Amino acid sequence: MTKLMIRPTRLPVFNDFENIFEDFFSRPGQTSECSYDFVPRVNVRETTDKIRLTFELPGMDKKDIKVWVENDMLNVTGNREFKSESNDGDYIRQEMRSGEFSRSFTLPETVNREKISADYKNGLLEVSLDKLEEVKPKEIEVKIS
Repeated sequence: MTKLMIRPTRLPVFNDFENIFEDFFSRPGQTSECSYDFVPRVNVRETTDKIRLTFELPGMDKKDIKVWVENDMLNVTGNREFKSESNDGDYIRQEMRSGEFSRSFTLPETVNREKISADYKNGLLEVSLDKLEEVKPKEIEVKIS
């Protein structure tokens, strides 16, 4: 089994707690590290040939999603915006989150960096990571003599 390192992301609950300290200790006009509005869920599957990451991104346009590899890190970022139908505050509860997100994964050495692909369909982003040929299991024929 290949080890895929997932970079920790801060949960919104902790962001609120950290913001108290940032607001108290920061000077006017000083900016702090960007915190993200939501964290999409990701399923990670591994077969003998590939590792597949499936991101749950309903309500997004393909143009608002960016996938890239830099310094052995697979990065997925995006921005999801929901248009409010009215501005008169008639929501009783609003749980659908919008805004920016970022997820990063450290790529294992077994992944072929030249054969990474991404496909977005029906609110799911699937990133496919092909494994290098030399790390794929090879079946050896057993001869009977």
